[in-house]
Amino acid sequence: MSGLTWRKSSYSSGLGSSECVEVATSPRNLILLRESDDPTAVITTVPARWATFVRGVKRGDFDRLPQ
Repeated sequence: MSGLTWRKSSYSSGLGSSECVEVATSPRNLILLRESDDPTAVITTVPARWATFVRGVKRGDFDRLPQ
């Protein structure tokens, strides 16, 4: 996974916290997700599913999930 440009979530504190979600796009147009404290564990999805997830986050669909 070298050579990818990883971007941190805008919700990450940026204060050295290890609780950051990072996103990259692969050369094959796949969306890759990882948590900064375990960068070798990468989840892959396609742009359409990622867009659906992001819309749900922005609408607040996941704000009240049980913990």
